[in-house]
Amino acid sequence: MIQGTMSGAGKSLITAGLARVFARRGLVVAPFKSQNMSLNSFITDEGLEMGRAQVMQAEAAGVAPRAAMNPILLKPSGDTCSQVIVNGRVRTVMGAKAYYGYRKNLIPDVLQAFRTLERDADLILIEGAGSPAEINLRKDDIVNMGLAKMVGANVLLVGDIDRGGVFAQLYGTKALLMPDEQELLKGMIINKFRGDQSILDPGIRELEERTACPVLGVVPYMHLSLDDEDSLSERLQRCAAPGKAECRHNAHSGQKASGEAHYPDTDIAVIRFPRLSNFTDFDVFDEFPDVSVRYVSNVRQLGRPDLVVLPGSKNTPADLAWMRQKGLADAVCRLAGEGAPVLGICGGFQMLGEWIADPERVEVLHGTPDTVRGLGLLPCRTVLKSTKTTRQVRGVIPETEGAMAMLSGKPFEGYEIHMGETVGPGGAPVTFFSSGNVLGTYVHGLFDKKEPAAALVSLLRAVAGKPGAAGAAPVRVQDFRQFRQSQYDRLADTLEQCLDIRAIEALFKKASV
Repeated sequence: MIQGTMSGAGKSLITAGLARVFARRGLVVAPFKSQNMSLNSFITDEGLEMGRAQVMQAEAAGVAPRAAMNPILLKPSGDTCSQVIVNGRVRTVMGAKAYYGYRKNLIPDVLQAFRTLERDADLILIEGAGSPAEINLRKDDIVNMGLAKMVGANVLLVGDIDRGGVFAQLYGTKALLMPDEQELLKGMIINKFRGDQSILDPGIRELEERTACPVLGVVPYMHLSLDDEDSLSERLQRCAAPGKAECRHNAHSGQKASGEAHYPDTDIAVIRFPRLSNFTDFDVFDEFPDVSVRYVSNVRQLGRPDLVVLPGSKNTPADLAWMRQKGLADAVCRLAGEGAPVLGICGGFQMLGEWIADPERVEVLHGTPDTVRGLGLLPCRTVLKSTKTTRQVRGVIPETEGAMAMLSGKPFEGYEIHMGETVGPGGAPVTFFSSGNVLGTYVHGLFDKKEPAAALVSLLRAVAGKPGAAGAAPVRVQDFRQFRQSQYDRLADTLEQCLDIRAIEALFKKASV
């Protein structure tokens, strides 16, 4: 089991990297996280919903994602409540306090999922959540040391040195564990280090003496293009319009440019809803040189981008109301009226229509009406329903018009996750709908294949009259999915070099569940 001293310490990536390391050695590896809180989710072949972090880890291991790898997924739908998804299906919506009293009832579901994986896998790599030192949450814990004790897993603890205080993180975490929990802690990993490791060595020796626990390696800070944890993603910090100092970055590497300021040829602005979901839909565009993807929360940040994206939302009516309060709704409509391409995905698609009705009060928050007026950029109407649509989809993008015509006929593979149904002018349900320079779709992962991604970048350059518009679409050597495979190998190669893999292998043991 890989635990962290805090959220964002890097346990998801360390788990993925180790999955790749041991898969390359011939083991069938399965990732497992009993409880994940995330608005970035995925739909399996069976139509079941799970967190994207475990999908990433499954990809790294070379196995198909299964809902059993993430038996409990919490999707926040308000400030204090979450949709509770158990083994891929929505079970209920609960407030935080009610859930913490209820979660012990989910132990049979967690253990059943674990046993399912155990039948097929040689090795299960378990990821914890947050920190095991949250002593106020120790009672009935099912995701950190509570789970480790249930299945008899040895534990590695990951600390983040980039935020500072890594020795205090690691020492303090162990000190706050109960004696039987401390016995399960077999090694520590220092993550995200920049610099000369010899400077760390005296501190590592003293930490090992004080904790009687070995440090099994120091992992350097890596720039990888893999799925991020929701609120802590560095991607979400990109906000300013081109020309502002804080937007000077190289979109391809994720690093700030040095020397002369570099401004992108193609500027994509994604509205950063308070309940933003599945922003991983846009990670692919980081691999295009001279394309910038920004996440904006106000009109000043929005500027005049080449494409405005309304992404997924866990609460569409509430996020639409937020857009109006911030002046973003008017700004988007104004840009659309001036000919700027506008794309809506899932909840963003629903917002582009004429109205959204919620007769069953599926997403109604306090003070939100049952029916809300949409942006009116597409002649569509949406009725939210309590039954969630969860399915994988593939095909070709239907005939589109105007600025989006270059997307017509491009092959795609993706998945749908949404509450409700959207219908066009004739009353028939629609998955894609376009009008002029505005396109809406329910398909997540639409641009993971190179054809629609390259076509979109090419059309944006054509609309804006920018370099690269003429001739063939921008060249990309491989699909984003193929590109991610190379990222997993980079991650695994790094862990092979900087971790004591033989010592970690020695910690493998048969589960006692």
